[in-house]
Amino acid sequence: MGQGTPGGLNRQLPGDRKNDGDKKEKKFEPPAPPTRVGRKQRKQKGPDVAARIPTVTPLTKCKLRLLKLDRIKDYLLMEEEFVANQKRLKPQEEKTEEDRSKVDDLRGSPMSVGNLEELIDENHAIVSSSVGPEYYVGILSFVDKDQLEPGCAILMHNKVLSVVGLLQDDVDPMVSVMKVEKAPLESYADIGGLDAQIQEIKEAVELPLTHPELYEDIGIKPPKGVILYGEPGTGKTLLAKAVANSTSATFLRVVGSELIQKYLGDGPKLVRELFRVADDLSPSIVFIDEIDAVGTKRYDAHSGGEREIQRTMLELLNQLDGFDSRGDVKVILATNKIESLDPALLRPGRIDRKIEFPLPDIKTRRRIFQIHTSRMTLAEDVNLEEFVMTKDEFSGADIKAICTEAGLLALRERRMKVTHADFKKAKDKVMFKKKEGVPEGLYM
Repeated sequence: MGQGTPGGLNRQLPGDRKNDGDKKEKKFEPPAPPTRVGRKQRKQKGPDVAARIPTVTPLTKCKLRLLKLDRIKDYLLMEEEFVANQKRLKPQEEKTEEDRSKVDDLRGSPMSVGNLEELIDENHAIVSSSVGPEYYVGILSFVDKDQLEPGCAILMHNKVLSVVGLLQDDVDPMVSVMKVEKAPLESYADIGGLDAQIQEIKEAVELPLTHPELYEDIGIKPPKGVILYGEPGTGKTLLAKAVANSTSATFLRVVGSELIQKYLGDGPKLVRELFRVADDLSPSIVFIDEIDAVGTKRYDAHSGGEREIQRTMLELLNQLDGFDSRGDVKVILATNKIESLDPALLRPGRIDRKIEFPLPDIKTRRRIFQIHTSRMTLAEDVNLEEFVMTKDEFSGADIKAICTEAGLLALRERRMKVTHADFKKAKDKVMFKKKEGVPEGLYM
């Protein structure tokens, strides 16, 4: 047992204690404080600090930074390409903007309305306006040349008169106003008497539009038009209103003075436009009131205005009986001075029926009084036969004025019934204004 370790197998040597002590010292060494927690540490100096390995950045953070730099690079490349395109396209855009400003200048400048007389080629035409001669002008490129045709209304530049536009709706605004949209309230029942006149206008105007086969079976052509003539206030316009109320055809109402225009050629043009619209909207009825404004007898005119009126009447004669067939267009004329009209306007073929409106007789007076007093509250002492049998010449308008004046006299005295005395006062007042109220020789 002499070579064994003294003290047994578990006995340690002096060198082993030292190693054991080193291990214990490392085990109980306190950990290093965190570098970024708490107050900022002072910068350490010395060789140990210089030889220390730097802190490694996490891998994910590096990828995010690289992605951010790539995005910045892409944006810079796009900006560089945009700047290069701007330098390359800027002259072309400036030219386009200049052309657009020229077009806007043409379209935005004042324009005049004219007529296209003749197309020379695709880019040139002959135009005319109402205030000047004809011009040979150019047609701008943005005008739709497929819709251009001789006679259409166009827009012209104010200075160079080139064609810059086309008026789609070439209907004269005055003709559009002439169309009666809402039928009048008057009917044949509101007309006192005039049974023969109503029968004639029905045969000449309504029957050809509603039953044209009757005229074909007999073998005759229906009348083209009628003229209503007679004393003022005998019911000519009232009968025309009743025709407009009873028929389903388009009704165009014109006053003769509307056909007289300021510039040369506008009056005949308006007549042509009127009958063209009537033909487009057929079956239709054209009613021209106070036709003596344009249809007077022709004579040697000394002024331009009189010659223009005669040209308007000649165009009206051509439209009534020219080469173009009127078809389902009927014409009604009205005047109270038929003796002043031109014979060419009244001849058969243009105006086939002449309907006279005389002053009402006793039977017609009674009927007119009944119509106007049907809605009035009359007293028991009212005797209308006294006014019916009077020798004074009454027209239908005079009888209406008497009834209206009697009602106003009753309202003046706060009465709800009209008495016989009111009618007598109203009759005296109306007759005084009609005859004795005007001094003799005032309008001689």
